Amino acid sequence: MLDLFDDVNVGSYMIKRITYEETKPFILDIHYAKRMPPMKQAYGLYKGSELVGICSYGIPPSHTLLKGVCGEEYKNKVIELNRLVLKENKKNEASILVGGSLKQLGDKVVVSYADSTQNHVGVVYQATNFLYTGVTKPMKEVYLKSKPHLHHTSHKGKTFKEMEEEYGDDVGYRLRSCKHRYVIFVGNKKFKREAAKSLRYAVLPYPKSDANKHNALGQGRA
Repeated sequence: MLDLFDDVNVGSYMIKRITYEETKPFILDIHYAKRMPPMKQAYGLYKGSELVGICSYGIPPSHTLLKGVCGEEYKNKVIELNRLVLKENKKNEASILVGGSLKQLGDKVVVSYADSTQNHVGVVYQATNFLYTGVTKPMKEVYLKSKPHLHHTSHKGKTFKEMEEEYGDDVGYRLRSCKHRYVIFVGNKKFKREAAKSLRYAVLPYPKSDANKHNALGQGRA
């Protein structure tokens, strides 16, 4: 069995754990959101000695999601693949990185999103056998006009009135973008089998888009 700290080799590539600092040039300079997400662990895709891609995992900021995927019993096993970024996004690099990193997570229920506003449908998740569970509902959220890139959880649940008192006219409302939601169960066979039985979302056919056939840059939660 693969040790959780073992590197994974796929052809001429290697996938291994990397630090928070090593992810920054990819997330802040390449990813469309330009924002560091909550991160528990991250993995790098190496071509020789060069780091050519990263993906990161963290606890979802939504407590509703933690219990909503598979119920109370599995809420502590839910983790989100929240950033996936490649330098050049050469063919198969995204799926090699995701597939290799999933093998190092242990027993987990992994959730990830593809942002429809970026014309992403989650092709890399389809290639790595995630289950497709539909599109999230649009929701109204409070945001700062001067910092539209900030995630709504950065405001720590403050109401519009509380935000307005603090920031004045800089506060506004916007619709949160719809995202394609994917789920996969990883770890030992017994865990995967039992957790999958508790999935609360309906499994649907994969959405398709020829325009996104090889587009994985910036996949993940916005």
